Amino acid sequence: MSVRITSVDVHDVRFPTAAAGDGSDAINKGDYSATYVELGTDAGVVGAGFTFTNGRGNEITCAAVRALAHHVRGRTIEEIVAEPVTFWRSLSADVQLRWLGPEKGVIHMATGALVNAVWDLRAKLAGRPMWRFLAELPTEELVASIDFHHITDALTPDEASAILDKGRDGMADRVALLERDGFPSYTTSVGWLGYPDEKVRALTREAYAAGWRAMKMKVGGPPADDLRRARIIRAEIGPDALLMMDANQVWDVDEAITNMTALAEVDPYWIEEPTHADDILGHARIARAVTELTGGRCRVATGEVAANRVIFKQLLQAEAIGVMQIDACRVGGVNEVLSEIVMAAKFGVPICPHAGGVGLCEYVQHLAIFDFLRVGTSLDGRMVEYVDHLHEHFVDPVRTRDGRYLLPAAPGYSATMRPESIAEFRFPDGPAWR
Repeated sequence: MSVRITSVDVHDVRFPTAAAGDGSDAINKGDYSATYVELGTDAGVVGAGFTFTNGRGNEITCAAVRALAHHVRGRTIEEIVAEPVTFWRSLSADVQLRWLGPEKGVIHMATGALVNAVWDLRAKLAGRPMWRFLAELPTEELVASIDFHHITDALTPDEASAILDKGRDGMADRVALLERDGFPSYTTSVGWLGYPDEKVRALTREAYAAGWRAMKMKVGGPPADDLRRARIIRAEIGPDALLMMDANQVWDVDEAITNMTALAEVDPYWIEEPTHADDILGHARIARAVTELTGGRCRVATGEVAANRVIFKQLLQAEAIGVMQIDACRVGGVNEVLSEIVMAAKFGVPICPHAGGVGLCEYVQHLAIFDFLRVGTSLDGRMVEYVDHLHEHFVDPVRTRDGRYLLPAAPGYSATMRPESIAEFRFPDGPAWR
């Protein structure tokens, strides 16, 4: 049966998180928001997708989705599946809108929202959660979904096919492992930069008691404050739990090295976004410095605002990262994320997806599970970020136990928002904003 996309509805949904300091870091303090997309079909099934933003500006991303919607409206799923890269490029390389990127920023994020909604629709029509839908796709179909343009010097279709074919071996055992134990995670909820010390201490104790053994704090404030807060968290979690740090791009390269020289005292597992997101060589220099400084115990992590697969290619080629942090909707949706996951496997760098915000935890759990089942095939060094915010607004919210994600069971990409949440928090006319 042919299924046609008949409508594209866009909602500007914003949550007032700034007042409580939730999500605060060295450079961002805003109201967590989503450009939320619903694809109606003649089969009655609705595909849901979104891209995460930070308050003001969400209307720009909504406008970008509307500007691209004609590439999606009227298409059949069969047409899209038959030529997935052609469909993806109709959005990412729109002959006029591409000028506003290219393949980065608002247009690319809008592309991600629409592309993710299409994949959600595909998984729902198949009756499977996204992680299983992706993991069970034939190798040739996964490879055909990847745009290899500009990355063949790092990953060829034949190399991708070999990795994905090999990933079939033992997949049933890996599924059984996740069904039993869940997927490893870490929490960022303890250490937002706007939290006072006693709140950091209390939240750290709560998280440790709940089973979390990997926690992340924000840095990038006054160096003495960063060190004091890091000492508080380390004292609460002991020497064996992992402590990660995130500077959210606020440091210059030399400043990052200087500050990490002091913060090395508390044995950080990684430093995330230590400098500008596009500075490949800067990240590489910082990576060499922290490796030498800590005897290889600390590594550089980045990727949550890496604009596209080409940035990730360069980070890997330059040996600038020890952890790749893919984002589900900063780039052009599932198609582009597939290229990034497979590149990471070729270069031997573990995937630890960026999450938090609005719905990112719901999204990226599927991507991390797919990576383990079909691509990376190892849990070594792999964790999914967890932030305990806003899950109640989703029909199929994440579930955790003892600091681990439990496998999603409902069909789709876990992206569907509750209608009452959309109505309450729609900007500017929802009751929450009146």
